[in-house]
Amino acid sequence: MQTWIQILLSSVSLFFLMLILVRLMGKRNIVRMTPFRFVSYIVAAVIAAIMSLNLIANLTFGFIALSVWVLFPIALDYLSLKSKWIHDIVNGKETVLIKHGNIMEENLLQTRLTAEELLRELRSKNAFSLADVEFAVMEDTGDINVFMKSHKKPVSSYDLGMKLAPLTEPQTVILDGNMLNESLFSLGFNREWLEIQLETIGVSIDNVFIGQVDSSGDLYLDLFDDSIQIPQPKVKEMLYANFEKSQADLMSFSLETKNEAARKMYSEHAEKLEQLMGKLKPYLLR
Repeated sequence: MQTWIQILLSSVSLFFLMLILVRLMGKRNIVRMTPFRFVSYIVAAVIAAIMSLNLIANLTFGFIALSVWVLFPIALDYLSLKSKWIHDIVNGKETVLIKHGNIMEENLLQTRLTAEELLRELRSKNAFSLADVEFAVMEDTGDINVFMKSHKKPVSSYDLGMKLAPLTEPQTVILDGNMLNESLFSLGFNREWLEIQLETIGVSIDNVFIGQVDSSGDLYLDLFDDSIQIPQPKVKEMLYANFEKSQADLMSFSLETKNEAARKMYSEHAEKLEQLMGKLKPYLLR
């Protein structure tokens, strides 16, 4: 058999073998990969490349080496789940760099991180002033996480005592001019509903690049023709405005009528509607 045919067959075989082995080694974000796991991937890839080029005379030796660099990391991952001690040995431990606003110089030296590099990492976390940082830690992946001082943290709805409706992931219902039925059905809608929405806006589905529906049922469209202005969905705002108008009308009726029973009825319904609006406000206005 000619050499190029042998290399082709071995390369194709090892390609699918490595595809399976990488899946067995688990999903990892390469940016947040620990140094040990990164080395394991690199060594396994180098061994596979050498084997595919027939640079190893005995393929058995190659498969033994490849098995070691694939199976051992898998075994260590499993043992790391069972033992914190093994986890710390294999992956390392997190290192505190800033505590109570003070830089830990000894830990900075231990991680071989200069002051300039620390400041650069803080800036990448939107912490431009060291005085704003309460706590910073370097994870075993090398990533630095920052905890800002309480008076520098963004104000949340919880801090303001506001209740907000929970959000779910928006579903893509149109992609490159094609309707995605599965996403529509998962939201409880159908093709007819989407066609009515597009007709109301005055847009053809062929001109839609991406269409998404959020958890509130609002449709967002991005068109191929960016010159066309699409009105933003205001269904929830209009519904809340109708509630406000109805509540105001009931209060007005209760003040204008001279019938005591009618005045009491209008007033009670206005109060109930106001309570209902208070419950719906987090869902309709964000």
